[in-house]
Amino acid sequence: MSERPGASFAHVDYDEAMRRARALVPVLRERAAAAEVGREMPRETIEDLHRTGLLRFHQPRRWGGMELEFVALFDVPAEIARGCASTGWNVANLGVHHWMLALYDERAQEEVWSKNPDAVIASGIAFPQGRGRRVEGGFVISGFWNFSSGVDPSDWNMLAVIVRDGDRVVDHRMCLVPRGEYEVVDDWNVLGMRSTGSKSVRATDVFVPEHRALSMYLIRGGGEFPGARVTDNPMFRVPLAALGSHCLAGAGVGNAQAALELTIEAIRERSTNYTAMRMRDFQAVQLRVAAAGAKVDAARLIIRSDCLEAERIAKSHRAPTIEEKLRFKRNVAYAMELCTETVDTLHALAGANGIYDRYPIQRLFRDQHALAAHIGFSWDAQAWPWGLVVLGGEFSSPTM
Repeated sequence: MSERPGASFAHVDYDEAMRRARALVPVLRERAAAAEVGREMPRETIEDLHRTGLLRFHQPRRWGGMELEFVALFDVPAEIARGCASTGWNVANLGVHHWMLALYDERAQEEVWSKNPDAVIASGIAFPQGRGRRVEGGFVISGFWNFSSGVDPSDWNMLAVIVRDGDRVVDHRMCLVPRGEYEVVDDWNVLGMRSTGSKSVRATDVFVPEHRALSMYLIRGGGEFPGARVTDNPMFRVPLAALGSHCLAGAGVGNAQAALELTIEAIRERSTNYTAMRMRDFQAVQLRVAAAGAKVDAARLIIRSDCLEAERIAKSHRAPTIEEKLRFKRNVAYAMELCTETVDTLHALAGANGIYDRYPIQRLFRDQHALAAHIGFSWDAQAWPWGLVVLGGEFSSPTM
């Protein structure tokens, strides 16, 4: 399959997109070790993603994107992550930013996509790390944002800021900034997910015009966002703050699935060094593998169910309730707990082999614990708000 740079992928449906993702899994597994050393996605992988259009699964069709159903936000990265969790993570991040750009004013979309529909957009999503003040025609922003995944090949960055009038918070904005106006800080020396290249970004007194500064208060569910003037697809009414981590969860589910597949492959052929018995004949091994399979399947079903329900709610022309939003956030954190338990169990089954760099499951183990550290997957942070609300308490968040 060969597509020219800047090609339209509007003809690519869900099944074809998944076929293209599946076809990349073997080559991504081959590249994963070298990609770790480079601490960013290899050039060949970026070219493959552009060639297949897999970063454009939610880009509007009018700009040449696939504009697939919302659940593709999880399914495509999950399939890619079977080959490499870091690549799955970046496909989720960079792909969902096309979805986010569709929420912006049409002038911002024109500024980016008319010049390059393949444009790669990174992000810095922690609002407290950025500060902004309103000026004539837009905002002036400054800040230092960690974890800007895939920033090296990116043409733009979406930087989150809290806008204040004096000491009073008046807005939360996601500001679209071109590459030349921010600095990439090479501080990505980490335990796992090394080839995401999630370096930090610094901006100082950067002017962002109004049309490139999206208010988070307009994307909490419903059709108030600026881009609604040029799209009627309900998918774009799904609230970002409630389901923004579901795309990244694809990396965790795909990584756990890869650990299961590699473990099954190894056990089918492996005997212990001490008894010469086949590992597959130990009932304890059978039970652990079965439990791992059940957990990764459960995690996948939980996340897909959320995505499907969120799109159904959007199609009914209402915003989710706060209880529903918090349930989505609770669910994705729980699903990642299941994936981490899966990988831990399978890494333990590897025994002494699991400590060798040459044995892939040690990388999957490190990647799982690194990605599970994301705040969106923290059970402590994401579980209690739903519990509070369902028990009659009140919870408020300006971006929810």
